[in-house]
Amino acid sequence: MDPLFDVLETRLASRPPRALNLPGLVMREAAVLVPLLVREGTPHILFTKRPTTLRHHAGQYSFPGGSRDPEDPTPLHTALRETREELGIDVSGVRVLGALDEVPTLTEFRIQPFVGVIPQGVEYRPSPDEVEFILEVPLAELMNPAILRSERRSVRGVEYEVDFYTYGSHVIWGATGRILRNLLRLAS
Repeated sequence: MDPLFDVLETRLASRPPRALNLPGLVMREAAVLVPLLVREGTPHILFTKRPTTLRHHAGQYSFPGGSRDPEDPTPLHTALRETREELGIDVSGVRVLGALDEVPTLTEFRIQPFVGVIPQGVEYRPSPDEVEFILEVPLAELMNPAILRSERRSVRGVEYEVDFYTYGSHVIWGATGRILRNLLRLAS
């Protein structure tokens, strides 16, 4: 196990995740797992690319996750269930380090991200309906400020900043970019 994972776990435990406070706006609950792993002795983060055939967020990079089902007792159950469904892995060995702050989406979801370490040697069996391909990126590469670009955008009269992380030909942005930014702040 990489020592950075212990540091992240300590930092996540020392601060409760901030819940969204958006009075008057009813948002649907969702949860994701921010999967960390060690590849060739180096911490990596896993992203999935959504198939271009999907109705929502087609072709975008994301973390495994989705809407909270009524039978999910907690958002963490949602994140782990979705990870199992999307990546085809046994999630019983995932070491959950903690939760990051909730993140809103333009499609009116409130996402609760959980950071977890995937066990070494796990074999992915991605669902072709939900995952076009899996991208593992060294965490150190994502911490390089040269790959980050931010833009101001306006949606429904509200201005906000959008982060774009470019790794080779892959561009990670949107809610996934905001979640990534929150994780990288804790990791640095």
